[in-house]
Amino acid sequence: MSTVGASTGSGELKRRLGVSDAVMIGLGSMIGAGVFAAFGPAASAAGSGLLVALALAVLVAYCNATSSARLAARYPASGGTYVYGRERLGDFWGYLAGWAFVVGKTASCAAMALTVGSYVWPGQAHAVAVAAVVALTALNYTGVQKSAWLTRAIVAVVLAVLAAVVTACLTSDTADIARLDIGADMTAGGTLQAAGLLFFAFAGYARIATLGEEVRDPARTIPRAIPLALGITLAVYAAVAVGVLAVLGPGGLAQSTAPLADAVRAAGVPGLAPAVRVGAAVAALGSLLALILGVSRTTLAMARDRHLPHALAAVHPRSQVPHRAELVVGAVVAVLAASVDVRGAIGFSSFGVLAYYAVANAAAWTLTPGEGRPPRLVPVIGLAGCAALAFALPVATVISGAAVLLLGAAVYGLRKITAVGSRR
Repeated sequence: MSTVGASTGSGELKRRLGVSDAVMIGLGSMIGAGVFAAFGPAASAAGSGLLVALALAVLVAYCNATSSARLAARYPASGGTYVYGRERLGDFWGYLAGWAFVVGKTASCAAMALTVGSYVWPGQAHAVAVAAVVALTALNYTGVQKSAWLTRAIVAVVLAVLAAVVTACLTSDTADIARLDIGADMTAGGTLQAAGLLFFAFAGYARIATLGEEVRDPARTIPRAIPLALGITLAVYAAVAVGVLAVLGPGGLAQSTAPLADAVRAAGVPGLAPAVRVGAAVAALGSLLALILGVSRTTLAMARDRHLPHALAAVHPRSQVPHRAELVVGAVVAVLAASVDVRGAIGFSSFGVLAYYAVANAAAWTLTPGEGRPPRLVPVIGLAGCAALAFALPVATVISGAAVLLLGAAVYGLRKITAVGSRR
């Protein structure tokens, strides 16, 4: 199959991002609000098996990242797995991946916005969330390079806060390495569910692939940026998990709604807690910024193929961004941020993201050696892992996620039937 071109007549995006920019955008997505919030629910599911769940999440993320990187180098166009599925598996699978991504990540945008609100002004969380969405949508509208520079600043602040947390925990007199031991409370189902929840935090490398049309020398840049971003994130998450577990233990971590703030208090450094709150709010802003970028680019790609209204395929002549797609995505996220629940949004997003990457792994399986095919075991483990983690999520999440995927499939079928009828 031929390499996808960047434009279909609706305007091209300008290639401005280098390796460091792409890595920073990936880090801004992965080292985000998840590191401040995900460990509590994951510990509740996995118990003393939290580190095993983290390892499983990383394994699936690595396979997905490898498959995505090889595909992104082959098809350096906006849209990520929407494009890969369409080119390698057929129009329907590309559409379904795009649908899962746009719907799931729009919910994730709302969750990140609400996280900002809950840390900045808990009593007015929804209002702050809407304001954050409006501000970051306006920033993205001015150009992707400015977004990349802001992401650098956000990542620097968050890494500094996390380094302080880990240092406080591991040097504390209350730290006990025995709290890392695996006990009888660990179960296979609970560990898989925890891995699915933790995977949510690792999924940000998709943002690098969905920005493929704005990356310089994508065949070289994307395969380097994705594993670099994932590797740095793994090191950060592992250090935070070990530090927090050593102080709180699995039980204390499972009961905490703000585990990093509780950990520094338990470590005897309560003065660090306000900095953790600021770091969490900044991290959530970084995640939200990168999420809006990714969703708008997939919306652009689907609009080019008329799976979404074609007017959303327009690219602004000056700022070189898909301005209509960004405005629509921002508006939808603002409405959700004003009305939805954070936990439900995160669970729903996890299911959609895992479905998205399942298509990516299936597409990577079809690559030939000359097209940069990854080792055969990589897409197999990635696809099986995505399915296992998706269906290990809470039952309500699985039902709602599957229902939305079926709705997307029905919309696709109706559109095809209408198109055939109009040609008669």
